[in-house]
Amino acid sequence: MFSVNEYVIYGIYGVCKITGIIEREICGRRGSFYVLKPVFEDKATVYIPVSNAELTSKMRRILSSEEIYALIRSISDTQAVWIENEQERKKEYARILSGGDRRELILMIKAIYIHRGKLLEQKKKLHICDENFMKEAEKVLYEEFAHVLNIKRSQVVPFIAQQIEVEAKR
Repeated sequence: MFSVNEYVIYGIYGVCKITGIIEREICGRRGSFYVLKPVFEDKATVYIPVSNAELTSKMRRILSSEEIYALIRSISDTQAVWIENEQERKKEYARILSGGDRRELILMIKAIYIHRGKLLEQKKKLHICDENFMKEAEKVLYEEFAHVLNIKRSQVVPFIAQQIEVEAKR
């Protein structure tokens, strides 16, 4: 169970603050709902039924700064694998996004970046679905890093690069 004022990650909404747990009737059903306010979306409010295990399982605790540093260190020399088969890649990337494993998200972003670089050398563009997967993964991951580390979203990529460089010198 989550508590009021706790921060969580929730799907495409990214980092959310639990601003309350309320009794409410939605779609003809009365029950308790978590009230989530996305940190980076001022106008949105999300209501998650407390008793709905499927939806509450998508609420994940945010990482600590120590966990973020450890995560970056763990992937610095890990090979990102590109999945050539488009259908398999779409299925795998959808699984990664819905699962929310941060290590898998970083490796997915890394694989897409590397592939995009190879395509640019050939004067080709990345498939729009891959671009969308990357944007969604970056949004969720970078918002969490920015929130926890108290930096701007635009500073996350340089921060990760700096940490990888520091790790490489060790």
